Amino acid sequence: MSHHLRKNWHSLVEALRKHQRVLVAFSGGADSTLVLAAARRTLGRDQVLAVTAISASLPEREKEATRALAIRLDVPYQAIETDELKNPSYASNPSNRCFFCKDELFAKLSPIAQAQRMSIVDGFNVSDRADYRPGYQASQNWNVFHPLDEADLTKKNIRVLSRWMGLPTWNKPASPCLSSRIPYGTSVTEKILKQIEKAEEVVRSEGFSVVRVRHYGAEARIEVPLRDLPRLETEERWRRIVKNIQACGYGSVMADPRGFESGRLNQPTENIFSKLAKVD
Repeated sequence: MSHHLRKNWHSLVEALRKHQRVLVAFSGGADSTLVLAAARRTLGRDQVLAVTAISASLPEREKEATRALAIRLDVPYQAIETDELKNPSYASNPSNRCFFCKDELFAKLSPIAQAQRMSIVDGFNVSDRADYRPGYQASQNWNVFHPLDEADLTKKNIRVLSRWMGLPTWNKPASPCLSSRIPYGTSVTEKILKQIEKAEEVVRSEGFSVVRVRHYGAEARIEVPLRDLPRLETEERWRRIVKNIQACGYGSVMADPRGFESGRLNQPTENIFSKLAKVD
């Protein structure tokens, strides 16, 4: 580990020690897993609680994965249900949708943290400052702490430290909530979320670990890393993917020629798609 990163690690430890007892908003991704593992190592098992929010926007495969990971890290774990879809301010899918999701989450976490005399911490970090993060305001409103950000850790740093700690998430692809696949202004419903989840599983079953299916009504737009596009568009595989995604309820399927980009729907939409496939 470099001298600079070692300093970051010590800063993370100190940021956690300030709280003595922490409730980790645990999604199972690389960021919150590092926070959880560092808290377990720094504070001890009895001073840490991992809590995962379960809702329609969380893929099924992630639900059991978070529990299994908490058990592997030897940390007490709790799953709670959140109801952001019942909030019209969330379901109408405004550009600050994430605020209402995080507000719902922290409202549910707050009484648990108070009962346990714990501080709430999450995986927000330096790299997140560069993206559009309305959920950050909700975390401020609920007095949530960001130890990775305090330690000046970027996502790249987080993966290096995670590998150093032997965490299985060190190279896990980012997996934001399913609602992030729906353009702002298009209502978020449980039916659409399930449709997106099934469509992404179709592509993932073909051997693609990084995939997004963006939902544009009857049209599904697939994003995979640029290096994977030729493999995605192999004639036989592509026809199979199109057929199976159409079985999920989409009329047409497109491959984004720009490849995968995290947070693409936070940017102005460009209609430059080059591949439209329909199966007769």
